[in-house]
Amino acid sequence: MIETIKNAFRNKDIRKKILLTLLLLLVFRIGCYIPVPGLLREQFEGAVSGNDFLTLMSGITGSALANGTLFALGIGPYINASIIVQLLTVGIPALERLSKQGEEGKKKITNITRIITIVLAIVQAVGIIVNFANGESAIRTELFGGSVWVAGIYMTIVYTGGSMLVMWLGERITDYGVGNGISLIIFIGIISTAGMTILQKFIGITAANVGEVLLEIGIFLILSVLIFFAIVYVDLAERKIPVQYAKQVRGTKMYGGQSSVIPMKITGSGVMPLIFAYAIVSFPSMLISLFWPNSSAATGLQEWFSGSATEWYGQVIYTVVLCILIFAFSFFYAQIQFNPEDVSKSIQQNGGFIQGIRPGKPTAQYLKKINNRITLFGAIFLTLVAFLPSVIFSWASYDLVNVFSTTGILIVVSVALELDKQLQSQIMMKNYKGFLK
Repeated sequence: MIETIKNAFRNKDIRKKILLTLLLLLVFRIGCYIPVPGLLREQFEGAVSGNDFLTLMSGITGSALANGTLFALGIGPYINASIIVQLLTVGIPALERLSKQGEEGKKKITNITRIITIVLAIVQAVGIIVNFANGESAIRTELFGGSVWVAGIYMTIVYTGGSMLVMWLGERITDYGVGNGISLIIFIGIISTAGMTILQKFIGITAANVGEVLLEIGIFLILSVLIFFAIVYVDLAERKIPVQYAKQVRGTKMYGGQSSVIPMKITGSGVMPLIFAYAIVSFPSMLISLFWPNSSAATGLQEWFSGSATEWYGQVIYTVVLCILIFAFSFFYAQIQFNPEDVSKSIQQNGGFIQGIRPGKPTAQYLKKINNRITLFGAIFLTLVAFLPSVIFSWASYDLVNVFSTTGILIVVSVALELDKQLQSQIMMKNYKGFLK
């Protein structure tokens, strides 16, 4: 990775793209610290920290959500809109046809995603303001003539506009910078949250506890390296299915006769099963706290079903349900990402076959069996990642348990690996161009 960055900076064009990417990411980080007039940050932060899902989303936004700043919603609405459009593309024939119409269809789907992003941003802004900000008296309504409605509309416009600006920054990075802008914004948010947590640990050092704190940070860094190494090792693992293409004579030329592979990654579904699972288990608490915040249902839910439940059985039930959801969404998302029938049909149409397997339906059944096995191991891996890092980090210090969220670790690894691949491909393209000239 370091060698790739060095080679990238030696090329003038790639160096300009990297600097532009860093500049746009800096603009994003500045927006994460711009306060919103009329909001009391302390009350807002306390309300957000009491919800598991919002804590996760705050980590992705670089703590902008917990601080209630301009970019509090971050890139979350765009991610949700992209997931919704991706799922609808499978079920709605019109969207499926658009996805197969090349660049023009891609532009139309992008515009649909943007419209859904605006709608989701408005809904999320209203939900957060009504549920947490206004409920915790975090909005200074006296600045808006004492009207809660005026204050709420103002906050909704500000947060929706901030989310649209983050989406615009991500698209500009993708178009003119290096890598996927949306992924890099999430990446920099997670790294910033981790950096701020460690910085607070250093700030708390005194003459009496300097040795203890440095030992805790040292153990944490060693454990982090080991965890990231294990995740990278699994993330790069893949099952390669060999495909042989028969020789075909067309006119006076012979085609085919080559061999290829179908790579099937263990973590092909990425972090989506974790995000879906966390969103669903957090939805009941968000709904009840919105409409019945002081009811017995809210108290019972906190006792029986929560990651921070007051009773041990509440944590056990929460953990079991979360594991089941991770497994379910892992298989569901794997079916969306990999269609054995389409792959089998494509192989057969191009004159290919898997050795020992007949073309057509037997090939589709074979690919489906392999995909289910790999997905099973991927689901087990995601389940372990959802719980083990916090347990392992607690060995170093309880203050450092939430430096990296469970999804944050996977996102950091996947984005870093993808960025390295894109830099290598761009360097290779520049070298080829120079050779041709």
